[in-house]
Amino acid sequence: MNSLKNIYFPHLDEFAHGYIFNNIEQVWDPLKNLEELIRTALNHADARGAPLESVQGLTADSGDSAKGILVEHWIKLERPVVSETLGIWIGEGTMLEPTAVIKGPAIIGRKNDIRQGAYLRGNVLAGDRCIIGHCTEIKNSVLMNHVEAGHFNYIGDSILGSYVNLGAGSRLANVQFRSLKEKQDDFIHPIEIPMENGPVRTGLSKLGGVLGDNVEVGCNAVICPGTLVGKNNWIRPNSTVPKGFHPPGHAIAPANHKPKSRPK
Repeated sequence: MNSLKNIYFPHLDEFAHGYIFNNIEQVWDPLKNLEELIRTALNHADARGAPLESVQGLTADSGDSAKGILVEHWIKLERPVVSETLGIWIGEGTMLEPTAVIKGPAIIGRKNDIRQGAYLRGNVLAGDRCIIGHCTEIKNSVLMNHVEAGHFNYIGDSILGSYVNLGAGSRLANVQFRSLKEKQDDFIHPIEIPMENGPVRTGLSKLGGVLGDNVEVGCNAVICPGTLVGKNNWIRPNSTVPKGFHPPGHAIAPANHKPKSRPK
C-alpha cells in the first residue's frame, strides 16, 4: 500500500472507497470486479438515503435496456438519495443538470457537479467534489476526489487519482486495434503492459489508464490502452501517451513539440 501511495495516490486515505485497493497485486486490479465492489458498498449502512425515485425531475427506468436515470431539470441534492432497484447512490450537495444520464451500478459522492449531457454508463465509482461535465462519458471507472473531467472527455476502464484534471477533449482509450477476423469473432486480445522487466499480462481485454494524483492532462491528449501515469505528471496538449509506465514528476510531450513564441 505504501508503494501505491508513493507512486500513484498520496491522497488515497482521503478517498472514502480506498479499501478497493486492499490486497491487490496490480494497481488496475479493482477494475476486474468493480461492479461487485460497488454493489457491496451499496449494501453498507453509509449508503442509506432517501428514495431516488422520489426526487422530482429524475426519470427512473429499471428496464433491461436502461436501468438508470435521466435528469430532467436542475437539481441540487439536499440529502443522499439511493435506488436499490437501479443500484445508484448519490451524495448530498451534488448538482445534477438536465439531460445527464446515470446508469447503475454507480456511487457518486458528495458535492459533485454532474453537468448537461454527461453519460455515466454504469460501474462508476466517484468520490467527492468531482466535475463530470458536458458530453463526458464514463464506464467501469474509478474517480477519486476532486477529479475534473469537464468537457468532451472519455474515461473507459480507468482509475483517476485525486486532483486529476482532464483538459477539453482528452480521452482515455480502452480497446486496442483489432484485425478484421478478431472483430468477426468478437474477440479482444487481453492487454499486456510493457514494463522494465518485461510485459505484464493484465487479464483485461479492456483497460484504459491509471492516472496518479495531481496529473494534469492537456486538451486533446489521448491516453493509449494500458497506460500507467505516476503522480504529479503533466501531459502536454495534443500528446499521445503510449502504453507502459510513466514515472512520477515528469512532463510528457509530443516528440516534435517545439515551442514557438515570437514577438508580435
